[in-house]
Amino acid sequence: MKNVQSFKQYIQDLNLQGTMRINMAQVYGKSLNYTNIPNAYFKEYNIKKGLRNEDGTGVAVGLTRVSDVVGYRHNEEGKKEAVPGNLVYRGISIGDLVKGERLTPDGFEEACFLLLFGYLPSQSEFEQFLQCLRGFYDLPDDFLTDLIRSPGENLMNTLQQCVLTLYNYDRTPDDTDPYQTLLKGLNILSKLPSISCYAYQSKIHHFDRQSLVIHYPNPDYTIAENILYMLRPTCEFTDNEAKLLDTLLILHADHGGGNNSTFTNVVISSTGTDIYSTVSGSIGSLKGPRHGGANIRACEMMEAVVAEIGFSEDEEEIRGLVKRILQKRFYDRSGLVYGFGHAVYTISDPRAEILREVCKTVAHEKNRDEEYAFYERFERIAREVLTEAKGTPISNNVDYYSGYAYSMLGIPRDLFTPLFVCARMVGWLAHNIENKLYDGRIMRPANIYVGSEVEYIPIDNR
Repeated sequence: MKNVQSFKQYIQDLNLQGTMRINMAQVYGKSLNYTNIPNAYFKEYNIKKGLRNEDGTGVAVGLTRVSDVVGYRHNEEGKKEAVPGNLVYRGISIGDLVKGERLTPDGFEEACFLLLFGYLPSQSEFEQFLQCLRGFYDLPDDFLTDLIRSPGENLMNTLQQCVLTLYNYDRTPDDTDPYQTLLKGLNILSKLPSISCYAYQSKIHHFDRQSLVIHYPNPDYTIAENILYMLRPTCEFTDNEAKLLDTLLILHADHGGGNNSTFTNVVISSTGTDIYSTVSGSIGSLKGPRHGGANIRACEMMEAVVAEIGFSEDEEEIRGLVKRILQKRFYDRSGLVYGFGHAVYTISDPRAEILREVCKTVAHEKNRDEEYAFYERFERIAREVLTEAKGTPISNNVDYYSGYAYSMLGIPRDLFTPLFVCARMVGWLAHNIENKLYDGRIMRPANIYVGSEVEYIPIDNR
């Protein structure tokens, strides 16, 4: 191989050599004549695109007692009817888990125990569980050094790499016994906040030339408290800030077994592979903008809205702007009002209802009442406009307020989706273990071949 500065340059050099170079774009265009699957085939063969039924509901692919996502019911005629949304963890409504008078910075840890073991812990059980989690906080020797030396520009990719690296520090990484999977999963869960914060600090130090600030996790702090502690140069945070972040973690901890990243986790795990591979796969799934990155788009859209009309109290002005978004004449011209609508929830998203109230407390603490009032006003008017346009109830979803909540906490956008990973890890783990215990078969759905039979032609005769 000739001496070149980078592999990319080497590939470019190869592409420029000789007269036999293939125009891959031309080959790709030609291939579409041979690979096309007409849309009508999906209906003819009764194939559910995206594993969705014709009424928008998901195709049932398994049984679970971990959680339930409720946004509709089927009436006596079998037709889908909208109902107020509810998210249920092991039979307990999410609203009961995060009632205002019960908000504490360790509510996420209680939700983790509930999701993993199926019941609410006693005081002694909970203290032992906290001790177990906090005992896993510290990263292995040299792990942090290697992370700082090899920063990644995309934090989700860095999280995947770090989780796979943890495999090398495990004496029995391929042990997939359910109990061993639990312990290994708790280890990953406890380390993800540190990995996320360090990956961010490493990135901005290397790519943005900012100061490198590293705080080791505090063993006396909860996961929510530690994230704020490790992320901020001063390590300071208020109780209300910790409670807001803790609420965000609870609301993102699980969302049924059918969401893409959890389903991915179970599919990969069903092959008998290790927990590190399954979590890495789930992170790759959550990275996609159709899954984990929606709150960033909602946050960016609202910034554009405020830049356009400020914190307007003119409802007709707001209504007109929402219509412009729908008509592809404002923001990214996609016609999508980010933070509104959901595949399951119709009348309301319970996570958004909860988050709205917790955001109100922190907004007042930070003297951002005017901004919060505008968010409420925009939400109400957008729901009205969308419902009129679609002819069916459309509510805001958790992404509408989660991006706003993160911004009030001073959490950079690069960390929005990694913190989603920190929360959802427990849901992935709970479904992973449940599937090992009560299903155990490799996931192997079928496709129907709709191509034709073609005779092979020797290359000299083509």
